[in-house]
Amino acid sequence: MAVFTGREDEGMDIEATDIVVTGRVQGVFYRAGMRERADRLEVTGWARNEPDGTVTAHLEGSPDAVAELLEWCATGTPSARVDEVRPSSAEVTGTHGFEVG
Repeated sequence: MAVFTGREDEGMDIEATDIVVTGRVQGVFYRAGMRERADRLEVTGWARNEPDGTVTAHLEGSPDAVAELLEWCATGTPSARVDEVRPSSAEVTGTHGFEVG
């Protein structure tokens, strides 16, 4: 995971992670649930449905907050069935808020 230290506007380490989530994760409010949890954890980024049925996302935040959101992603919403969450290191881009597309 890429870590950017000393983000001027927040004064803390920021980590960025990209993920691909497989399983029944479309049409079950998975992205909306992810946004709600990200907002609570102060993780920024985005999530979107892909044509192959997966959800991809970019997450930025403190290492602990990103780790906690990744734990949530492994279960998702009550209607979801998550088969796998594949994280990969990403560059910090300075996202603001959490967008669902």
